[in-house]
Amino acid sequence: MRVSYILAFITYCLSFSVIAQPLQVQHSNVRRGNVRRTDVKLERKLASLLDGFQGDVGLYVRHLRTGRTVAINADTLFPTASTIKIPIQCGLFAKLAAGELTYQQELIYRDSLHYDDGIVGSLKDGAKIPLSQVVMLMETISDNTGSLWCQALAGGGQTINTWLDANGFRQTRVNSRTPGREAYRKLYGWGQTTPRELAELLVYIREGRAISPDASERMYRNLSRQYWDGDALSQIPPDVKVATKNGAVNQSRSEVVLVHAPHGEYVFCLMTKNQKDERWIRSNEGATLLRHVSALIWQHFEPRSTWKPVAGYEKWW
Repeated sequence: MRVSYILAFITYCLSFSVIAQPLQVQHSNVRRGNVRRTDVKLERKLASLLDGFQGDVGLYVRHLRTGRTVAINADTLFPTASTIKIPIQCGLFAKLAAGELTYQQELIYRDSLHYDDGIVGSLKDGAKIPLSQVVMLMETISDNTGSLWCQALAGGGQTINTWLDANGFRQTRVNSRTPGREAYRKLYGWGQTTPRELAELLVYIREGRAISPDASERMYRNLSRQYWDGDALSQIPPDVKVATKNGAVNQSRSEVVLVHAPHGEYVFCLMTKNQKDERWIRSNEGATLLRHVSALIWQHFEPRSTWKPVAGYEKWW
């Protein structure tokens, strides 16, 4: 008799777990913003805009409130160029949260750190600078020497990649100066990611889920100060808050942007590779595409906006 009761109880528990598990997964998906639907109208307009691009292009768009998305080659790997500085910042803040570094601690620059002649790379040997300023220069003006310094302070590429993997970002990786990833570096350079993952990493920070709410807020503030605002950002009104990072190498132009639009925040990431146009001028095909895509998305989500870049604005780049 007791055996039958026990078997019945076990059967009941198993049946409950089978029923409950999908509900838990569904709840997790809603919380992480994974239940989405394609914005067919926007997808059609963007696909037409991307058609004929001389190179490979990927695009991901998500309206955070409505869940409307567009994904065009959104899960294809692309070179990160300087957008890898978002993951580097995450790895660095993990060290800060662990108490291994302090945000305002004084660092001493050495000539052995020199990579290029940006602001950090132009410091004299022995110069003192707070870590917070190096991070700001990494995200705001994309200082390469400062960024590689931050990568080393974060524990190196392997440590950053471990954090990315643990947080569900399994396609985004640091390659440069990372043992075992030399072959990937030859293909993608400093780092690799997909438009979807990079955009969702920015949302992850925005929602306070990267490291901790306070660390996420500090990182998000850093990403909201962008010196290089001549491409995607130039098509968004200057009084609208944005968080962003861009990157460029000879055959690639990329930008990820989270826009605090009046009718709801949206994020988009456009990435290119194998571009035929390698010119370092404003009319570069990839840079031009960034501007056109940004303008189209803004007008789609904010159809009543009458704002347009003022005539002659482009002369400042």
